[in-house]
Amino acid sequence: MKFVDRLTAVVQSRLAKALVVLVVAAIGAWLGIFLSGTLSTQVGPVETGMSLRPAWDGETVVDASPLGTLTFNTHDAPLRLRITLENIDQERAKTLFEDPRLADRLPEIIERDLLDGTRALIIRSLLCAGAGALIAVLMVFRRPRVALLGLVAASVALAATGALAALTFRPNSLVEPRYTGLVAAAPSLVGSAESIVTKFESYRSQLTKLVTNVSKLYDTVSTLPVYDADPRSIRVLHVSDIHINPIAWNVIRSLKEQFAVDLIIDTGDISDHGTKAENKFVEEISRLGVPYVFVRGNHDSKVTQKAVAAQKNAIVLDDKTETVAGLKIYGLGDPRFTPDKTTAVDSNPDALAQFGRSHLGSLDEPDLVAVHDSLIGRGFSGATPMVLAGHAHARSTSVLPSGTRVLVQGSTGGAGLRALEHAEPTPVQASVLYFDKETKRLQAWDDITLGGLGEQSAYIQRHVEENPGRMISPEPSSAPSPTGSVSGTPTPAAGPPLWHQGRSSPMLQRSPTEGDRES
Repeated sequence: MKFVDRLTAVVQSRLAKALVVLVVAAIGAWLGIFLSGTLSTQVGPVETGMSLRPAWDGETVVDASPLGTLTFNTHDAPLRLRITLENIDQERAKTLFEDPRLADRLPEIIERDLLDGTRALIIRSLLCAGAGALIAVLMVFRRPRVALLGLVAASVALAATGALAALTFRPNSLVEPRYTGLVAAAPSLVGSAESIVTKFESYRSQLTKLVTNVSKLYDTVSTLPVYDADPRSIRVLHVSDIHINPIAWNVIRSLKEQFAVDLIIDTGDISDHGTKAENKFVEEISRLGVPYVFVRGNHDSKVTQKAVAAQKNAIVLDDKTETVAGLKIYGLGDPRFTPDKTTAVDSNPDALAQFGRSHLGSLDEPDLVAVHDSLIGRGFSGATPMVLAGHAHARSTSVLPSGTRVLVQGSTGGAGLRALEHAEPTPVQASVLYFDKETKRLQAWDDITLGGLGEQSAYIQRHVEENPGRMISPEPSSAPSPTGSVSGTPTPAAGPPLWHQGRSSPMLQRSPTEGDRES
């Protein structure tokens, strides 16, 4: 019995010692990587510094200071690859961009340079990590054999980390960067969403676009870059819930210019109380110079709606369809007016969704529907590819079972003065949506969240629509409508389908109501 106890104690002691050796080796390896420094390498015309660091989240960060940073969710291993753009070889950049033969080889050149640099960085980091593990274990235990054991353990761990990074590598992450930096530089640095969707079929060409954008940005000395808008896209700035915050107009003007938007869609609550005294606030709309589509929110009165409609470039939609900048847009004002305390407000989700469904007969093959509350927007599920909404003061998006995407915007006014009631301020948010001019389908969108000093710094997340041409199917519903019922089986539509030129789904058909039969 004593022998067994002694054997157990010896095994436990050795396991504990081995565990301590592993911990010390790991610490030494990470310190070695930290101290490995930055590797200078050339990627196309760009002189870069590359470094590898331990991190909780696997990602690749491109630092284009002072313009901003791009972050890509490229892998799952606990390593962060940082690429710092240090200088541009102006002569080489000019030669590459102007010579068609070299321009065609640019993807291959960039891929080769990046792989060579990454390979050299990995070898350097492994050597530094191994040296760090060896030195750390030797300093703690002062025994060469134990130090070699620590080196082997660190090598195995690093090899496993590298294998995890390789197995989880996501090339497509390059089309969905997260941007932090100057608003003015964002569109040019992130790139054209339409070009990314239509031109770039592989990560090689995505890398080319990124390096080309950065090179052209650094080549601009006197002024910040101007966004070269893709002529094949319709760019929509989606704002909501301004709540009479004047900073919103500065934000909207800045984003309108930098992203070269074709129109603005405001999904309501431009005012706070809907009073006549607030009407002067909306006069800024007439100074924006692009169409401003507006739907009434629950804080906007009919007086507010008329004040918006009086602005020269404003288009108010209330159970109405208009074609603006090539997009057919249906808008429906909110049925509630919250500031009127003498009237009961019915915010029951089923009632709001039914309010939306009751207006399906007003639709005329819209490319998108604009409402204030997403609960109302869900009533249009299956009748349109896209629903824009606000109200929640928090951005979100979802694709309904019918294929309809609902995009809820945050507050472009930071929720107005009510934001001061909370411990943390409500962020100022807006989105730029890119629609294809031919199919009128959403291709991608940039979610913009402003922070720092005013509207000069921003966090921008690029999203690419995974299946822009997906079929939009009618959503079965047995809920009664005010004048009849909505059938769960769509009636075949006569004539051409709703989604022409590649759009594949017929519009949700209503069953004939009593009113229809009478007429």
